[in-house]
Formats: sequence, C-alpha cells, structure tokens
Amino acid sequence: MTATSDRPVVVARTATTGEPAGREAGRGSRYAAAVLVLGLTLAVGFAAGRAGGSDGVPAGRAAPAAAAHLNHGPGGLEVSRDGYTLALETARLTVGRAGELVFRITDPTGQPVTAFQVVHERTLHLIVVGRDLTGYRHLHPEMAPDGTWRTTLTPGAAGPLRVIADFWPVGAPAQVTLGADLPVPGRYVPRPPQEQQETVVVDGYTVTLDGGLRPGESNQLLVWLGRDGQPVNDLQPHLGAYGHLVALRHGDLAYLHVHPAAASQPSSVVAFAVQVPAAGTYRLFFEFRHRDEVRTVGFTLTA
Repeated sequence: MTATSDRPVVVARTATTGEPAGREAGRGSRYAAAVLVLGLTLAVGFAAGRAGGSDGVPAGRAAPAAAAHLNHGPGGLEVSRDGYTLALETARLTVGRAGELVFRITDPTGQPVTAFQVVHERTLHLIVVGRDLTGYRHLHPEMAPDGTWRTTLTPGAAGPLRVIADFWPVGAPAQVTLGADLPVPGRYVPRPPQEQQETVVVDGYTVTLDGGLRPGESNQLLVWLGRDGQPVNDLQPHLGAYGHLVALRHGDLAYLHVHPAAASQPSSVVAFAVQVPAAGTYRLFFEFRHRDEVRTVGFTLTA
C-alpha cells in the first residue's frame, strides 16, 4: 500500500516573515512575478479541462481525470450516494497502536465494487483526518480481488477519525466521494481551528500561500516554495501533477480535491483555482513531491 503522507502535518507555531525563501519582495512583487504563470498556466489548464484534456496525467487516463473535477462540488458528507456506500468493516482503532482499516465500496445491490477507473494515477484516494482536522493522511490502499480495501493506521490521539474515499466506479457517470466516521476511544479534546498563517515551514521548506476565498467564486491561490534561500524550481510530478490541494471545511468536513492548472514545466509557484460553496473556515492541505519525497503543508483560510 502506498501513502502520500504518513506523517502529521507540521505547522509553524510562531509568525514568520511571510516571504518564501529566496524572495525579499512583498506580496505585490510575488503576484507580479506570477503574471506569466497565471496567464499561461491557468488559461491553458482550464481550456484543456473544458475540452476534456489532460491535467498532467498520461493521455490514456486524461479524460476521466479532467472530467472528474469539472464542477466538482464538496463531497464526503454522506456514507451513501448515487447508489454507492462506503462500508467500514473496522469498528474502531486504538491510540498509539497500529491497526488495520478495512472497508469496501458497495453498489446499489449491496455487492462490493471491484472495477474502478484510474483517476490521477490511482483507483482510489483515501483521506483520513481527525474530526478537528489534525493528523491528516492521504493514502492509497490496495484492493483485494473480492473488493476489500486494507491499509494500516496508527492513531496519534483519541477522537473520531473521518474516512473519505474518492473514486470513480467503471460505468458510473462521475466521480463519487463518500465519508464515514471511525471511532478511536479515549479522552477527546478537540483542538480549535489553527490560526491563519501566510507562511509555513516544514522539513526546511518555506511554503507561502497567496490569495483568499470568497464563497461561490473561483478563487486564485498561489503556493510558493523555497528551500535554503532559493526557490524550488525542480518539483517532481506527484499523482500526475506538480501539486495537489485538499480543502476540508471545519465542522462538517466537506471535501474538495483541487488540482493545479496544466503545466509542462515545474516551477516554484503552483497555481490553483478553488471554489468553496459557502462561508466557513477551511483547512487546506497542499501536497508536493521534491527529492523523491512527498510532503504535506497545512493552511487555514476563512471564506
């Protein structure tokens, strides 16, 4: 089984300069430097998406990936939708102990689904996160021939986990996202939403988020990456793109999975178009691959 992030998200607790490494200008200068990125990357990417083109995945897989995220509203709020059900076979997990999460996706007849389209290089994307949006993980479990999925988790704290499965059954007209709660018994003290920060430092990377959220509108967000005082211009493809963004809304954990506009070259700035459905506080998890390792950085924005 493959996990894109098996570590807790590390967020700087103290204020930083707000600038990505290697850049001394303010926010206005960063936006000026990104004009070409936005003008070409976003325009080309959205045009390709409307035409059913690729967003960086191989050509044979491009059509499902592109269509999957057109007008893709928030998901993960229901355990059953469009005739499909996320059936957890694991009743609970234990704090500090490795346990197996076992589940199936069942069809309208109650039978396990065993045929899925490949979307962004995987047949199923699994998000596991605490109800208070701590301990985020993006996993890719393996499926047995009988339709049973398995992955190993070690909860770091007590409290309910939200399990969100994002998949596209063969024959279905669109992608399906389902969610269910998984108990982790013990004393549970939910953490309040983390403070909004423009810049976060994780594993020596300085990551800056530019932009804000307005409900019902397409919002342009730029993520800047720096390391050792220099911009990171050699990002590696991760699941067919140069970065991924998962947005979860505090409270109900409504889920959005956003991919960057098509780009043929890696860059130290990754552009996203994000549309949130309603006002609220959102936790955004940015995933990127560099030097053969995937890292996750969390940001908080209020719409």
